[in-house]
Amino acid sequence: MNTSGLTHQQLMRYNRQIVLPQIDLDGQERLQRAHVAIVGMGGLGNAAATSLVASGIGNVTLIDNDNVDATNLPRQTLFTDAVVGQPKVDAAKVALAPLNPDCCINTLQRLITPENAIENLSGHDVVLDCSDNKTARLCVNSACVSLALPLVSGAAIRFEGQIFVGHPTQAPCYGCLGELFAATELSCTEAGIFSPVAGIIGTYQAMLAMQILAGAGNIPYGRLLCFDALQHQWLDYNVPRSPSCQLCTSR
Repeated sequence: MNTSGLTHQQLMRYNRQIVLPQIDLDGQERLQRAHVAIVGMGGLGNAAATSLVASGIGNVTLIDNDNVDATNLPRQTLFTDAVVGQPKVDAAKVALAPLNPDCCINTLQRLITPENAIENLSGHDVVLDCSDNKTARLCVNSACVSLALPLVSGAAIRFEGQIFVGHPTQAPCYGCLGELFAATELSCTEAGIFSPVAGIIGTYQAMLAMQILAGAGNIPYGRLLCFDALQHQWLDYNVPRSPSCQLCTSR
């Protein structure tokens, strides 16, 4: 007799995850109940959303104010030529829905701002920042600190990727990176992007989010993970709390 919160069909669908002792039934049920927000539906957001929806996250919110452009197609694999010009969140929802009928996909076609960030991110369990600029990342970070939400922040440019995981109480926040991101940031339009790097970073963000939700593994809170695709190398840096970070000093 099935006494879990999962249906027989779900037990069969997620069997390969459920047999992992670090996940088990309890972990898969936590994934099914979870609410995850993805800010930015570019290359990172496409990869993250695909993995999260297929893996059994019960509720996913896609947040982006942009439309699909032909230059997005090499790395934003949910989109095709047929949806160029459409809102990214709408096109992504249509592409994601057939992957898993059990996932409730919500969309917000808007830019995250200091005025609306807390309202739009509240009610979620984990936030994935897949945006493409520092202003948006700092805004999302501030809201996550205020809401005490774990934040998995990702970035990709050229042949390089970066991931930072913030804990609501026990680790530095994204703002503590300070001088590491003080220089003016280039966009993919200016500097270019090797398409697979976006997929690697976005999928890694999804993996971290699922591990946080399921309680599986040692999460690298307060650490900056840097990926170099040309050297096929990951570097891992501990980020100390910055005494000048007003968000962290208030916690």
